[in-house]
Amino acid sequence: MRGSFVRDQVRALQRRGDLEVELFEFAPAGPGAYASAARELRRRYGHGGRFDVVHAHFGLTAWPAFAAPARARAVTLHGTDLAHPRSRAITLAALPFLELVATVSEPLAGALPRWAVRRGRSAVLPIGVDADRFKPIPRPDARAALGLDPAGPYLLFPADPRRPEKRHDRALALASGVTLLALGEVEPERVPLWVNAANAVLVPSEREGFGLAVLEALACDVPVLATPVGIAPAALRGVVGAYCGPFDLEAWGRALAPHLAAADPRIEGRSRAAEYSTDRMAARVAAVWRSLV
Repeated sequence: MRGSFVRDQVRALQRRGDLEVELFEFAPAGPGAYASAARELRRRYGHGGRFDVVHAHFGLTAWPAFAAPARARAVTLHGTDLAHPRSRAITLAALPFLELVATVSEPLAGALPRWAVRRGRSAVLPIGVDADRFKPIPRPDARAALGLDPAGPYLLFPADPRRPEKRHDRALALASGVTLLALGEVEPERVPLWVNAANAVLVPSEREGFGLAVLEALACDVPVLATPVGIAPAALRGVVGAYCGPFDLEAWGRALAPHLAAADPRIEGRSRAAEYSTDRMAARVAAVWRSLV
């Protein structure tokens, strides 16, 4: 399945040196995309032996993944596949036929009905943050690279504003005159520049399966404010200068004010992000794969 965070995990698995990992990705656009993916998988692998494990990402992708022969099958669910009614129904129908059903966070695991994990086992397998790509960059350098005013201030909404569950409206209300940047069609390689250019990152989501943006901000030592969904409560607990709480304009405003007043606001978040690095999370995936075969 397509997604920069999935590619990050694949690269981390490949770096280990003790696994052979092949990536198959496709754009899930149009009514025939999943059927086309199944045909292509069958064409590539239908007559050439079988994999030890075929691991799909996102629930709908579990269906075309059946076309690739394997000793064991797994899926990692990311959130929308269980939140959207139609996607949830199609996803749940596939789960009883898999040896492993994983979610990217503990809260998301709670959205799984017990009957759905009938054949195999469940696990929590976060994606992780690429700490080599997401790291502190001098704020003036990041702003210069993006053509932004070096004096700022700027806030970053690290999602596509068109996604209603991300609550761009809340971020706009909080910004209140401060320039609010947003990630829509930004290339993944340039996202660290946008994070480091901001005085703070705002994650006021209604829901998150995981919430990778919180970890990306922490890895850059950039202040982050988030609602208590997905990984945010665990990742931000005890990090001075970060804030995690239900969205309330007054409370969030108080937490944000010092970061807007500072010329170069930073927090000590990188060590916490390292606990969720792609390499550490890849080790968890590798251990689960071995347990399946």
